[in-house]
Amino acid sequence: MRKALPIILGILGFAFLMQSQASGKPPFVSPLKYEDVFALEYAADPHFFSDSKRLLYTRRSMDIFSDTVRSGVWQIDVNTGEASPVLNDIPGLAQSTLSPDNTKLAYIASTDNGPQIFVHYLSLDKSLQITQLTTSPSHLTWSPDNKHLYFVAKVEAQVPVIFTDMPSAPPDAKWAEPARVINSIAYRADGGGYTHPGFTHVFRVSAEGGMVEQITQGEHSFTGPLTISPQSNSIVTSVNLTPSPELTPFGTDLVEVDITSKKMSQVTSRKGSESNPKISPNGKWLAYLHVEDKKMAYQLSELVLRNLESGEEQRLSAPLDRQTVAFEWAENSDYIVFSYLDSGETKLAEVRLNGDIIGLPVKVGGQALGRPYTSGEFALAKSGDVAFTHSPASHPAELHIFSRSGNITPLTALNEDLLTQRTMAEVDAIVVNSSIDNLSIDAWIAFPPGFDSSKRYPMILEIHGGPHAAYGPQFSMEVQLMAAQGYVVVWSNPRGSASYGADFGNLIHHNYPSNDYQDLMDVVDAVSARPYIDNDNLFITGGSGGGVLTAWSIGKTDRFNAAVVAKPVINWVSFALTADAYPYFSQYWMPDMPWNDHEALWKRSPLSLVGNVNTPTMLLTGEADYRTPISETEQYYQALKLRQIDTVMVRIPGAPHGITAKPSRLIQKVGNIVAWFNTYNTVPAKQ
Repeated sequence: MRKALPIILGILGFAFLMQSQASGKPPFVSPLKYEDVFALEYAADPHFFSDSKRLLYTRRSMDIFSDTVRSGVWQIDVNTGEASPVLNDIPGLAQSTLSPDNTKLAYIASTDNGPQIFVHYLSLDKSLQITQLTTSPSHLTWSPDNKHLYFVAKVEAQVPVIFTDMPSAPPDAKWAEPARVINSIAYRADGGGYTHPGFTHVFRVSAEGGMVEQITQGEHSFTGPLTISPQSNSIVTSVNLTPSPELTPFGTDLVEVDITSKKMSQVTSRKGSESNPKISPNGKWLAYLHVEDKKMAYQLSELVLRNLESGEEQRLSAPLDRQTVAFEWAENSDYIVFSYLDSGETKLAEVRLNGDIIGLPVKVGGQALGRPYTSGEFALAKSGDVAFTHSPASHPAELHIFSRSGNITPLTALNEDLLTQRTMAEVDAIVVNSSIDNLSIDAWIAFPPGFDSSKRYPMILEIHGGPHAAYGPQFSMEVQLMAAQGYVVVWSNPRGSASYGADFGNLIHHNYPSNDYQDLMDVVDAVSARPYIDNDNLFITGGSGGGVLTAWSIGKTDRFNAAVVAKPVINWVSFALTADAYPYFSQYWMPDMPWNDHEALWKRSPLSLVGNVNTPTMLLTGEADYRTPISETEQYYQALKLRQIDTVMVRIPGAPHGITAKPSRLIQKVGNIVAWFNTYNTVPAKQ
């Protein structure tokens, strides 16, 4: 019998495989494990060669030893799919860009002396460092004549000194570090720490290296991106010329700078903010993104076309009433392909210069690896084909091609080795009508691998941040890991979310949280009514804006067994005066300065409801978070402790607002959430 057992199991396995194939579902293998985070790979940043037959893309993977995301550049043949590495495992690789003549690849990479610019000669397979900068470069751009690289970098100003009579330390003495004197409005940034005063300017350097030349001057910051005229004699970029730039978040205009004379002339002066300029290949048109500043919390960026000869302008994407994300000119300058947010997804469209918009059957995604946010990148070939990153709910971003004939072809299968050994959570989409005003709310459900509808499962509501952001049916390692632990996971786009137009987004303007809470509860009601949900085991979590709504929800209801409040705002008054982007928050999210509007802000602060909370609550925040500072978390933790609610505070050392930038932190985040929920799950989920 012992010898026959493997044969019997083999027959049973074959029968199961046949049954799975007949049902259209792959056979159950194994759910995801936490360590699988380090097995993930994804595609990013595609750009075509001029022949439209080859493209370069960035391949990103996880390094289990350095706990970082590794990046390399690969070349791939569009017709055959044959791929080969161009740059392999470059530390801090960013902003790789192909020269117009297709012979060189410029990129930024980390060195012992900070980020520097490199040029890789494709025919020689050799790289040359061409800068020795003291501040970090960004917005790397080739000149059309292939001779120069342009970039933006900070020119640091002198640090203010008030006390000048400090005595000198004796030889070999070890005194404390000197005091830091701050007099700028923007003095620290999430993910970057305390900033050095100064202004960002445009520079250029020969593609062969040499002296770095400063192109722009003055006490204003030129922010990029950059576009160079076809003759390589001028630059168009954006700069905030208002009297108080740091207090005017939407105040950038487009300017043209003559490269030889350094003379600057203003191109646009519209109300609001203009950015991301791109001159058409024929030099006749300028396209850019514009946000009309109405002092609203959710303001759409629109694609605008400007005739460089007449100055006439046309709002190309305005009829969509959707957020424009990125765009590329066609080689013949007859049309533009752009990406925009719609119903929780990033989509592509083609717009003619007469304003006609043609939707393309393409959905872009895959750059938000942790949670299912809208994201994605694309590139437009001279042939009109489009390369794009695509990420369904089942796997991270792969590279696809959309041809002008209408066909979509996958080019990469970076995660095939992992996905053939794991059964992923399946995802369904639902629509819930709000009980307040019948507003349609999109939502998605992830089912545990091996889901059996005759059984009952605990449920997690996962709430997105922003609040003007959007979830969708994209891959999310956090959702997949939660589902792999035996939970049904639900996420949605309540009112205020991006991707549904300006009116939908501003339903929470100066009123957040508000009816978005009820939208979430309506989603919970709709899903928990299904027979496979265990209503005795409901859980809630969310980060940033999702942390706000999680804390608000448990102040309103006791229906959840436990909650995890990640990187929240708890007190709008203290947040407004401690967050890094306080000039923006105080002007756009609040009707008045916090000291003038204390009562209204307090009524919308989750801390005002802490006296109602009975739900066991975990607080989870990065200690280097300057967007929603950890002092917010500490206020809520201490209030809950004073009320003797079962509470823990999980602090992630060194982590900014984006907690999951390091692979191990993604595991820490999800693992702590699931462990907390398992503690209060009356029928423990899969361990």
